[in-house]
Amino acid sequence: MSLFFHDTIGSKYKVAYFAGSMRPGIDGVTRVLYKLIEELNNRNIENIFVSPIIPDKEEQPTLMFKVPSVTVPFYKEYRLPYFGQKIFENKLLEFSPDIIHINSPCPLGYAALKFGLKHRIPVVATYHTHFASYAKYYYVKSLESFSWNYFRSIYNKCETVYVPSLPILNELRSHSLNKTEFLPHGVDTEIFNPRYKSPDWKIKLNITGKKALLFAGRLVWEKDLQTFVEVYKILTAKRNDVAFVIAGDGPIREDLEKAIPKAIFLGYQTSKELATTYASSDIFVFPSTTETFGNVVVEAMASGLPPICVREGGAYGIINDGITGLIAEPRNASDISNKIEMLLGNSTLMDQMAVQAFQYAQTQSWKKVFDKLFNSYGEIISHYAQKEVLSRGKVA
Repeated sequence: MSLFFHDTIGSKYKVAYFAGSMRPGIDGVTRVLYKLIEELNNRNIENIFVSPIIPDKEEQPTLMFKVPSVTVPFYKEYRLPYFGQKIFENKLLEFSPDIIHINSPCPLGYAALKFGLKHRIPVVATYHTHFASYAKYYYVKSLESFSWNYFRSIYNKCETVYVPSLPILNELRSHSLNKTEFLPHGVDTEIFNPRYKSPDWKIKLNITGKKALLFAGRLVWEKDLQTFVEVYKILTAKRNDVAFVIAGDGPIREDLEKAIPKAIFLGYQTSKELATTYASSDIFVFPSTTETFGNVVVEAMASGLPPICVREGGAYGIINDGITGLIAEPRNASDISNKIEMLLGNSTLMDQMAVQAFQYAQTQSWKKVFDKLFNSYGEIISHYAQKEVLSRGKVA
């Protein structure tokens, strides 16, 4: 069995997590990971997070270890860790995990996999970011095939890969990534809730009497924001009763501000601020085709906001089309605009959809998600230990 196998009864195992960044709020992945940390601590599961970016010591909610790294060109929010397991090996040997969980296929994740194989520790992963779909945005066709080959070299050596949406799960399997398991993300319905709707929100933004069309997320072209720009042009050319609102920040913010000059940019928002923004808006518009899940979509739904997503990527897998939201054709600004106008012209349908979206979100608790995750850890650790015993018996 694993060199570091502990008693797993009552979830007394130890977990080592590897992530590209642990800077709070930088993206949807870190928001999920910090929610995970809360649950790990609540259940007294020992854990460590290894990353090239971690908060200051006094702000760390759990044990963290920073690995050396270099800045990523044109992406200052992220850093590229040095290759090789030597940069964390001593720290992990000291911690002695029973299972390793990779949250990014970056060089650090690959090194974590090699460490697990070397020391006979089971390794699992979560497929958080759909890097293969980014190829079309950088006009490098070979990038997509390279990504799938690279993913197979990592993920097919893991015990399992947790995938948060069924559309992405099916796509991964079509590319021969077979050790996959469906595990959706949850939503905190105490934080994101219609009760945070503020009558002053539109007044402060000077959009009283208008319908707020909200996008929330990192401002990068991979979110199909060029499509969002086209939707803006279509609707603002023929109506004056809508306001485009963007919550979030990122490297293309300045370009977007020039492209959609009448839009309102809120910048980075805390969870509390975002809760008010969701609940006080009217329609959530999310054209991204590159999501593995789309945390912001289910947060919007929990806030009583009907979403419009597109039929590509993982976000649309959350929506029951015509019931809890609408699904448009990908990269089709006309279709998205038509669906927005469908809701704007039918307040009864919009209200019904908001209620159905809210009710769906109530069923997506983090507790259920983490119950399944931690049960999976226990089963994998136990199964892996049995395989090791049988393997050693054959050798003997």
